[in-house]
Amino acid sequence: MRDRLLAAPVVPAPEPWRPVFAYEHGVPVGGLLGIGFASHPDSGHDLVMVVSHDGHGLFDAVTGEKIARDRDPDPDGRTPDTSADLSCPGLGPIAGSRVRTAGLFGGGFHTVTADGWILEVVAPSWPNDRVLLSRDGGLPHAGPHGEGWWHIFHADHSEFRAAGFSPSGQTIDVATSSDLSLWTRCPA
Repeated sequence: MRDRLLAAPVVPAPEPWRPVFAYEHGVPVGGLLGIGFASHPDSGHDLVMVVSHDGHGLFDAVTGEKIARDRDPDPDGRTPDTSADLSCPGLGPIAGSRVRTAGLFGGGFHTVTADGWILEVVAPSWPNDRVLLSRDGGLPHAGPHGEGWWHIFHADHSEFRAAGFSPSGQTIDVATSSDLSLWTRCPA
């Protein structure tokens, strides 16, 4: 299994998934600590909140637009480790709510969607984590790479923080210490 995982190149996620950002590793976010999901109260789009050493940001997970930024959040909620549930205060259209995060301090996201997509994080050459997307039931991936499972991200440039599906199952996120990558299956 290890040899199969090491031999699998990074490939684009299959239809209906599409990358949200045009950059190879997503959008740069220096000092990324964690990320969390919320839902836009008006459009219903998945939102991704990013927590970093430089503050908090909020992205629309369908368009990639940065819709809110707080460079100086309240010290009591600046980082997820200040809250027992790893949450931070929302901003922009989700101000007044709390967003649970996953990343450097722990936490996690959905790894399976209601319609059978599976996301796995493996490390056959630790510390370089790889993110696998599949429709074949998950490891050990009986079929060939690219036909039921896809290696969609390789964290060989920065430290892996978190990966998973949004609660709606419409967004995949992968966060490293320096970048945020998103895929969506919603039309732009």
